[in-house]
Amino acid sequence: MSSGNPQKNARVLIATCQTLDVASEDADANFLTTHYPENYFSHIVIDECHRSAWGKWLQVLTRNPSAVQIGLTATPRKLEITERTAEALGDAQITADNLRHFGDPVYEYDIAQGIEDGYLAACEIVRRDIFLDAKLRPERETGVAAEDLAGKLLTDALTGEMLTTAEVRARYEATDFEERLRLPDRVQAMCHDLFRHLLATGGPEQKTIIFCARDRHADDVTIAMNNLYATWCAEQGRQRLEPYAFKCTAAGGGADYLPDLRGAARHHFVAITVDLLTTGVDVPCVRNVVFFKYVRSPIAFYQMVGRGTRLDPVTEKLMFRVYDYTDATRLFGEEFKGKFRPPGKATSIEPPEPPEPPERTAQVEGFEVRVTDAGRYIVISEDGRAVPVTVEDYKQRLAARLVEAAPTLEEFRRRWILPAARRELLARLPEGGRSALLIRALKHMADYNLYDVLGDLGYGLAPRTRPDRADAFTYKHAGWLSGLPRRTEATLKALAGQFARGGTDSLESPQVFQMPEVLRAGGLPALKIRGEPGEILLETKERLFAA
Repeated sequence: MSSGNPQKNARVLIATCQTLDVASEDADANFLTTHYPENYFSHIVIDECHRSAWGKWLQVLTRNPSAVQIGLTATPRKLEITERTAEALGDAQITADNLRHFGDPVYEYDIAQGIEDGYLAACEIVRRDIFLDAKLRPERETGVAAEDLAGKLLTDALTGEMLTTAEVRARYEATDFEERLRLPDRVQAMCHDLFRHLLATGGPEQKTIIFCARDRHADDVTIAMNNLYATWCAEQGRQRLEPYAFKCTAAGGGADYLPDLRGAARHHFVAITVDLLTTGVDVPCVRNVVFFKYVRSPIAFYQMVGRGTRLDPVTEKLMFRVYDYTDATRLFGEEFKGKFRPPGKATSIEPPEPPEPPERTAQVEGFEVRVTDAGRYIVISEDGRAVPVTVEDYKQRLAARLVEAAPTLEEFRRRWILPAARRELLARLPEGGRSALLIRALKHMADYNLYDVLGDLGYGLAPRTRPDRADAFTYKHAGWLSGLPRRTEATLKALAGQFARGGTDSLESPQVFQMPEVLRAGGLPALKIRGEPGEILLETKERLFAA
């Protein structure tokens, strides 16, 4: 429906809060009340129902008490509030409203279950710790005290006026960074660290979203990322693809860039935002979600992480990474440890303390900033719960499941060369075999066949790249090959070349005999010279994977 046409002759109406005039506290719901009397609708489906505390759209529900009312949300239905911040308490009120109105959920589908079932991209968490100067504990624990500012350049971030330590706070918590206290050295160190990770995981031209604390912080990060990219292109002798990093905030008209982030393959790679991309944005090609801001709202956190969960068959995206510089994934881990439980006796929620009066934002330069590894994790489903486990733990679980299905390397090889047995074997692994693809990506083994990835993981096999394995086959089995008819030998070598390019699946594809190299060598008729083609292909695979 639109604000000018109520579409009252339709049986199914699709509306927004804006068209119903219930989007804000100032709205009068005039369009809703004028065109749709009470109990007009028999069924009401509300998407993003976690927004129930916003505006006046609750009238859509209260004016239709006899309707079947269904609320849909990808946000957790119950939050265990462990941090009494204004954001967390606001989230608690929203979920309380949901539970009070909709009651217990009739159906739940956990993110880890979605990953295991193949509907969502697998998630790797890369946690980083930030240390200021020579402190032994990370910034999230130490913050910045007045004595830490001694000897450093301290200015008013807006006017550039020189400040003394007496004119700023006695202490800044890490959550104040880039909001009340700007730290240019910290921005540079974090951007350098992130860029280094991008280089190590496929290159800097990956679709990435970085969440910043405020608009000015987004400006600083955008400049830093573009400078790093320009330097890298110059060092590599590459032409820059512009724009590379761009600010995507409401203040900067960021919504105009969303189509480019979503669809452009040669520009608009790194979107730097504050809140604009938290929800309602479907960008399947995003491979990295980065937290440069301290997140205090569990609901906002889930929405941010959700930007990376979409699968993207076009770019063969099966996984995404969360780079966590601010311990944001503490919310992820805590919340996914338990499913919804019906609420017990109601408890009152203390209101947050009133906001502090406006104060000047300080900028300090001269910090030595270190960024260190704080662990890598994979989100898995465990007893119906989504739980982050370390990458090493994930590998051990996969190896244990593999060895349980095929106790020895010989048994693994025997099952691998038979398509049906291989499919059954992979199906017994976590996530139906996608775990093997994830391990290959995590270990940067794109040039290796899954046989070598799993053989290394489960049985200590020295892995070979696909070209190396094909070469080893022709070298180690030169005597066997030379004893075959010339055209048969040439065809089997051509098939080994196809394996070097595409792995096991390409070797077994019926179309492989239509490839020019295979046809020139002799093709399927050349294998029939020796007997049944299926038998010689099976023997070839036995020798190939034993090479």
